[in-house]
Amino acid sequence: MSWSEALRRSVMAGLFLAVGTSLGACSFSPVYGGAVADQPSLQLAYAKPNSRLEQIVYQELSLRFGSSSSPAAPLATVSVGASGADMVVTTTTNPAKPVSIAVTATLTITARDGSDTEPKVIVRTATAEYTRAGQVLADAAAATEASERAARSVAESLRLALLAALNR
Repeated sequence: MSWSEALRRSVMAGLFLAVGTSLGACSFSPVYGGAVADQPSLQLAYAKPNSRLEQIVYQELSLRFGSSSSPAAPLATVSVGASGADMVVTTTTNPAKPVSIAVTATLTITARDGSDTEPKVIVRTATAEYTRAGQVLADAAAATEASERAARSVAESLRLALLAALNR
């Protein structure tokens, strides 16, 4: 009887392993590299950043897609804006105030190869929270760090939206 249970467990483990292996061989492609990132439509030239948040978005995009110095490469232009608002907090003796910062980025991809294609425009927003404690230097550093976190998140969202738009 113990042989039949051991045999059944071995067969089930082999079956699960075979199913997992066959599903792993499906035609999924990674969005972090490989053939998707090597597409010529993703070899972008980037405009010059006008702010630290734009610089972060450009760096993240060029890290994932690479950059091209070709004059015919599509030009990626990013416009980034940040806004912060105090969250609603009930009255308490704790002086710490939670604050949310929203970063909105607009990515415009313009073809420079002489074609009449319309520019692709993608808009994404990301938020990050921090706590204001009433110390000026600490509050300023926390706000800067939160806005940079939101900029990295919005850059990742733009990257995925661009991959989705190009694969349609």
